[in-house]
Amino acid sequence: MNLPNCPKCNSEYTYEDGALFICPECAFEWSASISTESENIIKDSNGNELNDGDSVTVIKDLKVKGSSSSIKKGTKVKNIRLIFDSSDGHDIDCKIDGFGAMKLKSEVVKKIR
Repeated sequence: MNLPNCPKCNSEYTYEDGALFICPECAFEWSASISTESENIIKDSNGNELNDGDSVTVIKDLKVKGSSSSIKKGTKVKNIRLIFDSSDGHDIDCKIDGFGAMKLKSEVVKKIR
């Protein structure tokens, strides 16, 4: 069977119990209708839906592996691309001035209107 990953923690060990899907890792329960609707929606830290080409702001300082500097809070990132099938939890692909190509998690950004 091809069951969806948990929308809360992205666990692949979900199981079906009647009309609900259940995640054994975080105990989150959701219905099949919610699962199909939310599969292709990525939201920022405030719950706003993100789309390809949006501009976002980083909401906290981020350490960069292999670099002595970090991405500072308030850094603006333009023209993001969304990644829906990422296995590492990073769902935004972008370029950041001074750092180059990066992958970010949607939980650490907020959409600029």
